[in-house]
Amino acid sequence: MDLFNTLAVIAYPEIDPVLVKIGPLAIRWYSLAYIAGLLFGWWFIRRKASKPGAPLSPAHVDDFLTWAIIGVIAGGRLGYVLFYNLPAYVQDPIAIFRLWDGGMSFHGGALGVVLAIILFCRKHKLDLMRVADLIAIVAPIGLLTGRIANFINGELWGRPTDVSWAMIFPGDPLGVPRHPSQLYEAFGEGLLLFLILQFLYHKTPLAKRAPGFIAGVFFLGYGLARILVEFVREPDAHLGLTAGISRGQMLSVPMFLFAAWLMSVGIRRARGRD
Repeated sequence: MDLFNTLAVIAYPEIDPVLVKIGPLAIRWYSLAYIAGLLFGWWFIRRKASKPGAPLSPAHVDDFLTWAIIGVIAGGRLGYVLFYNLPAYVQDPIAIFRLWDGGMSFHGGALGVVLAIILFCRKHKLDLMRVADLIAIVAPIGLLTGRIANFINGELWGRPTDVSWAMIFPGDPLGVPRHPSQLYEAFGEGLLLFLILQFLYHKTPLAKRAPGFIAGVFFLGYGLARILVEFVREPDAHLGLTAGISRGQMLSVPMFLFAAWLMSVGIRRARGRD
């Protein structure tokens, strides 16, 4: 144990998970991460929607924000319940609604937003794939802020390691240096994926010629980043590993199939224009 402790050379910057507390009301970084991601997406897409040839109008963006919030929260919560801790919630169903206790799943949130996009586009008769591409290019910012919030909360840390940038997280019962895997995910599925999607959307003809392809790249990029980081991320204590694979990796594999379908739709549409 002493040897492990001497290997940690970067001190974990302990930040109170509660930003402001007013009486019984506590404003947490985790909640702000969701709000920041959604507001950035609304602002960014609204700017794009104001330009000629946009797949939707600014009024559509304002309306869709509500749909997105419902999709993220309902999908994320139900995904966590079903994918990560169903037996516990079967015993205590009321706990499903105690969002302040934590427990959200990206995969569930993604399903919720995908369903919201489909229903919204059908209602307003919008080009589903073009709208999907536009929403996909801002989604990594929400992932970036969410992972930073995980880091601030001192949760979802990595596996024990002897790398020079390892950290000892205050809630770790073992108290050993670990990979700051939240920051790896913030970089991979957040910042790096955001930059890649911006390049594809703004510097290539894919958005116009192959709608759906960029949305496919988002799911492909997220799935790849998540699977790779999970190799150094501590698995959920109550789930562990199954044949050496974590639950997050299992849930990310189907994303490759969905990505392949989206990208093939884009390619077919591009060929149809040739």
